[in-house]
Amino acid sequence: MVRVEVFGLALDEKNQAPVLILKAQDAERILPIWIGAMEAMAISVALNKVAFPRPMTHDLLLNVLHRLGGRVTGVEVTLVEEGTFFAEIVVDKGGETLRLDSRPSDAIAVALRAEAPLFVAEEVLQAAGSPSPGGYETVLTSEDAEKWTEELEKLSENGTKYKM
Repeated sequence: MVRVEVFGLALDEKNQAPVLILKAQDAERILPIWIGAMEAMAISVALNKVAFPRPMTHDLLLNVLHRLGGRVTGVEVTLVEEGTFFAEIVVDKGGETLRLDSRPSDAIAVALRAEAPLFVAEEVLQAAGSPSPGGYETVLTSEDAEKWTEELEKLSENGTKYKM
């Protein structure tokens, strides 16, 4: 497993679809995952630490896990098959490790709220990742956005644009 971080959210201008961009800790590879608008909003809310008066769905899941004695220890993007990514939320419950099947976008939204680390299987990075377009900071500037747009346009819709 390769440790990754959320590099940012982008918009595929051609399809008007949000793209979650994960960056390997070595900063040499990225993994773009096309996600839904609601999932992008849930991730953005977590990244920006926006508080709501009542728990949203991902907060609710985290609250339930805590009340049942569990603690999210990480998220792993484990597989990409026929254009679909698979992930697991890793939970420690009293020394027992539980793995919960999840869409990557939901798993990452939960992990960000739990401040848990993110990992991607090396095989997934090899199959669906691409070289980083440069050594950028986590915050995208308008100058960097043009380079990211160029990189996203290079990706084939049938090849590396994956479903939730």
